[in-house]
Amino acid sequence: MIVIHAKLETTAGAIDAMRAAIATMEKASRAEPGCVEYVFTTPLESPTTIRIFEQWRSREALKEHFATPHMAAFNAAVRAHPPKSLDVKCFEANEIPFPR
Repeated sequence: MIVIHAKLETTAGAIDAMRAAIATMEKASRAEPGCVEYVFTTPLESPTTIRIFEQWRSREALKEHFATPHMAAFNAAVRAHPPKSLDVKCFEANEIPFPR
């Protein structure tokens, strides 16, 4: 499984301007066969931060995701409203039982 965690620092105006692109990206990404989870969030204590959490079944699924029209549209929205900072981490993970 591939896990991605991204953090964008931006402005409230940029988030508002990208809201439609974000909604489309979430919905279309979740519909991809290789997608396990795809979520945008904004922490309550930091309304100008966007966090993106993704889980993909394989590297190939992620590669296919990068070639989709909704990814191109989202990238265009980000380019139109460049973030103050962007940090993206990608991990290959194996699921383990939750410790109890």
